Parts: sequence; C-alpha cells; structure tokens
Amino acid sequence: MNPPCARCQKIVYPTEKVNCLDKYWHKACFQCEICKMTLNMKNYKGYDKKPYCNAHYPKSSFTAVADTPENLRLKKQSKLQSQVQYKEDFEKNKGKGFSAVANTPELERIKKNQEIVSNVKYHEEFERSKGISAASAERRNSHETQEYRPQPERNLGYQPQAPSHQEPPTPVYDPPPAAPYAPPPSTGKRFRAVYDYSAADDDEISFQDGDLIIDVQQIDEGWMYGTVERTGDTGMLPANYVEAV
Repeated sequence: MNPPCARCQKIVYPTEKVNCLDKYWHKACFQCEICKMTLNMKNYKGYDKKPYCNAHYPKSSFTAVADTPENLRLKKQSKLQSQVQYKEDFEKNKGKGFSAVANTPELERIKKNQEIVSNVKYHEEFERSKGISAASAERRNSHETQEYRPQPERNLGYQPQAPSHQEPPTPVYDPPPAAPYAPPPSTGKRFRAVYDYSAADDDEISFQDGDLIIDVQQIDEGWMYGTVERTGDTGMLPANYVEAV
C-alpha cells in the first residue's frame, strides 16, 4: 500500500516518492517550511523532522543552566585553570614585588656563583687579609722610623782657648753619623689600574683607572704593595684592581 505525503496527505506513488526525515513526500511537496523552496536530498537540512533550506534553518540556542552546587564547583575549577584567572591575579598584584622562591638546588648553585663574583666575596677576603695588612704596616712604620731617625748634632766648635803661652788645641770633630736605613730594593714591577679604588684603611692607597703603579711587591694572593706614580702615595692595594704592564 502506498503511504500518504507528509505535506499534502495524498497518496505518494513510487515514481514520485521521496523518503526523508522518516516520512514520505511528493517531490514537489518536499519544500522548505519557511520559504516553500523545493528541496532535494543534497540541499535540505532537517530540524524536528521538518525540511528547511540553508537560509532558514533554525539556529540552535543554548538554554540557561541553573547554578547548582555541582555547576558552581565546575565553573570555579574551570576559571582557576583558565588564563583569565591568571591575568586577573597579575593585574591585582602589579607593583607588589615578587614572592619568595623556593631554594632549589639549581637556584642555590646560581646564588653561589653570583656570591663569588660579587663585592661581598671581596669584602670577606679583605677582612681575612687584615692581619697581613697590620703586619705589613708595622714593618713599614719601623722602616720609616729608622729612615727618618733624628741624627745627632755635629759639634763643630772648638774647645775654649788656653792662655797664649800654651799651644793651640787641636779641633775635635764628632764622627760622621751612620747612613740611614735604606728601604728594600725596588722589584721594578709596574702595574696599571683597571678600576678606581678608594683606600679603606690608613695603610692603603687610592688610585684611579689608568694610574700607573710602580715598585710593586706581592704580599699575598690578594694584596700588593706599591707606589702610585701620579700622586706619589705608597701603600697596599688589592691585586684584582690592577694588571701587569
């Protein structure tokens, strides 16, 4: 038995039958529900078991979902995982500085390397070498004391003259004073300053980048003793602030 057409309800014969959307249609009755344009199996779109053309196909609209506790939990979890939450926290914490970072082995290694090349390490070496500096200053002070020791005054006068019937006395001169203590011979080493340095103690010297340091003597691995040619000052200086000429 031939079925009825889904639109006109008339009998559909096999030669003009269209089987679509679980219904039977006449070829002329298979039209868009809105504009009545005749459709075929290639250009139709079905919605609610009714044919539509591409222009009048109903658009799907989303329904509002109630804010149940489960939906609120899922929404909060999705928000925390999204970039939106990160941007909000970033804007909120602008200008508040950085938070403390855990001391991982890699960060400890980087921190140690930075400490070695920093000025903190230099000050530690400076404090350690203070004992050597004090001993060197004491030796230098003793040398200067001997070098500038007051000399005895020469007695170039004559003894009081005796009466004329006696022979004139022979002038008596004091022996010449001993030669002052000479400083240790110069090593002749010359260094050039590569940084500015301000003396941190009385036994140190200040110099500027490019100054020539002459008569340099090595005290230990970190300190030297020499004279700044520009100023004439003599004293101790850090070895890592100069280079050999």
